[in-house]
Amino acid sequence: MKIEFYKYQGAGNDFVIIDNRMDFFPKKNVELIKKICDRRFGVGADGLMLLENVKGFDFRMVYFNADGFPGSMCGNGGRCLVSFAHSLDLFDSETSFQANGEHYTARMANGQVSLQMLDVDELKASDDYVFLDTGSPHHVQFEKNVKELDVFARGRKIRFGDPYREAGTNVNFVEQVDENTFKVRTYERGVENETLSCGTGVTAVALASYYLGKTLSNKLKIQTEGGDLQVDFTAENGKFSNVVLTGPATFVYKGNIEIK
Repeated sequence: MKIEFYKYQGAGNDFVIIDNRMDFFPKKNVELIKKICDRRFGVGADGLMLLENVKGFDFRMVYFNADGFPGSMCGNGGRCLVSFAHSLDLFDSETSFQANGEHYTARMANGQVSLQMLDVDELKASDDYVFLDTGSPHHVQFEKNVKELDVFARGRKIRFGDPYREAGTNVNFVEQVDENTFKVRTYERGVENETLSCGTGVTAVALASYYLGKTLSNKLKIQTEGGDLQVDFTAENGKFSNVVLTGPATFVYKGNIEIK
């Protein structure tokens, strides 16, 4: 069967998107999803997303990591799917959608997609890092020069090591640029490599930076290898609400692929 796909990217975080409102895609076929995401034998992407119908929302987001297995929330993926849904005329400027059983809202303005993320009520800080869940689990670790880091080797060691050995985590290495700006490189679980950007990761970096007192601003610019993103939030008593991730979500191309 030949199916149509769309390629999108958000700050270099790239995705294959399929309109699955007719519910035809074989979601349990791990090897197929893995092959589609493969950069040598498939289309190539950090993940695959399906847009589906669901009662009470404009659409549902179903996300798979590049390893072929269902993933947790993907912030840049969510923004890209919002842009795709807008191209299908599923909403005008603001939308409400479902992902992993959670309710998300987003809006489009001036070529940017702003996605409201989940509230974060708990952060765990140690001497060397902060751990929090922004829809996906994130280890946030501050460094002096992220440009020179071996993100693959160090990220992989942390991702599969204690205390994350059982469930794993995404790993973010952060360098402060100025009062309101932070630079980050991320090792993503499921992709099992560094990605050019990670939406839930930059969100985690922004909240962790504020939590540790490295900034007093609640509107932060996060620089990634794939481009700049912005995170706004409300902070009160160590808890975060009204968390919004903003940045570009760009259509790259569309094509067809044969699946069996």
